[in-house]
Amino acid sequence: MDLILKYFPDLLPTQLSRYEILLRTLPLLNEKVNVISRKDIESLEERHILHSLSIAKKFSFDPGNKVIDVGTGGGFPGIPLAIMFPETTFTLVDSIRKKIRLVEELCGILGLNNVTPVNQRMENLDMNADFVVSRAVTAFPKLHQWTHKLIRPGHSQPMSNGLISLKGGYLDEELKPFQNRVKQFPLSEWFEESFFYTKMIVYLKK
Repeated sequence: MDLILKYFPDLLPTQLSRYEILLRTLPLLNEKVNVISRKDIESLEERHILHSLSIAKKFSFDPGNKVIDVGTGGGFPGIPLAIMFPETTFTLVDSIRKKIRLVEELCGILGLNNVTPVNQRMENLDMNADFVVSRAVTAFPKLHQWTHKLIRPGHSQPMSNGLISLKGGYLDEELKPFQNRVKQFPLSEWFEESFFYTKMIVYLKK
């Protein structure tokens, strides 16, 4: 919990407890279904939980907001964000059934009533939300193509409704079709660990 507390020192006791349970429980569940590599599970706090929470450094979801996490995998970034924003509704979507079963089990253990797991391909979803979030699911143009219809227009907080994607590496070519419409926020602005040096939040408003 040292890293989480380092960057989020004002967490409520219920939030702290849930992050602790997540850190203990996910490695055990992962042994059965292997949705996260052994190498990465050893860095669960930094590379998964804290990475997911980087969105909370820039965006503060309001009570009543709806957020869809597409390609959630083992529940990232959706579950850490759902713990951080308990009055926001999260729908966690993945096309692979074993991953959604793990998410369902995790949410039950954590007592997260603001999360709905859905086993579906993102391009076939029929729902809408204020924000879509994702973490390294696919190239940004394809992600936008599949998800823009899910995001309703609006201005539910200081930043307009839109697509929020956690990305890494060289993005100029990938983001070229959007020119100046996208905003990039380097995670090194908030986190000093080397893992975050090349990581970005890419945001495209509706």
